[in-house]
This record gives sequence, C-alpha cells and structure tokens, in this order.
Amino acid sequence: MVGVLTRPPARAGRGRRLQPTPVAEVAAEHGLPVLSPNRPSDPEFLAALADLAPDVAPIVAYGGLIPPAALAVPRLGWVNLHFSLLPAWRGAAPAQHALIAGDDITGASAFRLEEGLDTGPVYGVVTEQIQPRDTAGSLLGRLAHSGAQLLLATLDGLAAGRLQARPQATDGVSHAPKLGPEDSHIQWSAPAVAVDRLVRGCTPAPGAWTTADGQRLRLGPVLPLYTEHGLRPGELRAARSEVLVGTGTHALQLDEVQPAGRRAMPAAAWLRGLRTPPAGLS
Repeated sequence: MVGVLTRPPARAGRGRRLQPTPVAEVAAEHGLPVLSPNRPSDPEFLAALADLAPDVAPIVAYGGLIPPAALAVPRLGWVNLHFSLLPAWRGAAPAQHALIAGDDITGASAFRLEEGLDTGPVYGVVTEQIQPRDTAGSLLGRLAHSGAQLLLATLDGLAAGRLQARPQATDGVSHAPKLGPEDSHIQWSAPAVAVDRLVRGCTPAPGAWTTADGQRLRLGPVLPLYTEHGLRPGELRAARSEVLVGTGTHALQLDEVQPAGRRAMPAAAWLRGLRTPPAGLS
C-alpha cells in the first residue's frame, strides 16, 4: 500500500474541532501518506496521486466523484466496492433502497470505476439474503464483511492478471439516491408492510420519523401485527406494555422512539411520560 485517500477532516463534538476520518487515523498509525483533498479534482491532489503511482486504487463509500484525470493514474484503474448486485441500485444508498423496495436478495459488486455513476464493468459479486427483520445497519454490517473478502479477491486476481471485468447488463437498472428527511417521513396511510420496510431501510440513518402533536418523533424498527385492531392510520393505542399505531392496513407495534432533543426510549415509557397523550401520529 502506497497511500490512503479519504475525506477531509470535519468538525465534530461539542467543541466543533476538526477531526480526521477514522480511515485517516488508522493510516497515520501505520505511517501511510494520507490524501484528503476538498475535491478530487484539486491539482495538488492529482499531483500527489501521480507521485504515488499506484497500480490500482480500491475505493469504498468515498462519497465523491473521481474525475477522469484521477481515474487515469492507476495502471489497473480504480476498483469500487458497491453494496448491490449491479446494475440494480446504483447510487449512494443501495442497501437502504433494497430494504424499502422489499427485495429478497442483495449483495456486493466489485467493479471498475468510470465516469458514469456505478456503471463500470464488474469483476465479481457476492450475494446476501435479506432477513425479515434486517435494518440497513445490520444488512450493511454483513455486506461489509463479505464485501471486504470480495475486494481482496478482486485485487489478488488483478495482480495475477487472471481477472477480467464484464460489462453490466443493460436491463434491470435501478437507482438508489441518498435518503433525506423528506424520504424518511412516515405516511401512516401506507400499508403496514410498506411502513415497516421504510423504517428498517432508514435505520440507523437517516432515521424514519413522524410527528406527535407537532413534535418530531424518530422511530426505531416496528413490528407489523397483521391482525385487525380497528385503528385509523396514525391512531395510537396503549395496550399493557405495548404501543400500537394504525396504518392503511394492519396495526404496527412501536418499539423504540426518540423524541426531539432526547435519548431513545421504549415507546411505552415515552407515552407514559406525556401529560396528555397525542391523539395520533402524522
């Protein structure tokens, strides 16, 4: 390894001090040069990259577009690890969108980076079964392990000259843009299965949310009950230690909630702590 590329330091913590990325900290511990340009098109970065003269540049979740001038530097190109079975779910949030769409299978792809968004030819893939209660966090955790092995095998194959990338299929293309607050707002008139998928796909980030008496309430995973409870969409009902909410079809059981400015807590504890329970969620 001749060097490491990562995002520039960002302000964090109460003091809002500039903090290097965890990748930069590990690289520094191992005495590796760290490149952290504000933009990968910066001339200083391009010159430093050319001086390092890497044979190949593996990249994972960098979050920035690599310009053609940088793509041309490594002799064997840039190898990107993407958490989907390309050409499905090209973009910043593939695992999240796979969960929201109700996919049964996903995986990771190692492909050669080019100017298009996740359009390059693929060296290899691994598949992963999506479990019924997976969240984006749990799914990405498993893909990180299997994907790391795929990336290492890809680099070994390239070094040995025995690996050739294959163009992506022209059909089955779907896109997975970054999810924001407007995407993670729960619509209680939707079917219970759709609400469940949205919450799991947005856990832990950006976090699915609703409002209770005008105040934002972040939700952890919910449990579809698939039994009739006579609740209107968004209507709440406390039952023993359970909190139920109606949807466009069946009721859901709330697990953990996080009111604005407070820590996460069991839904029942949140509801008991309110002087006047809200009539519903919206």
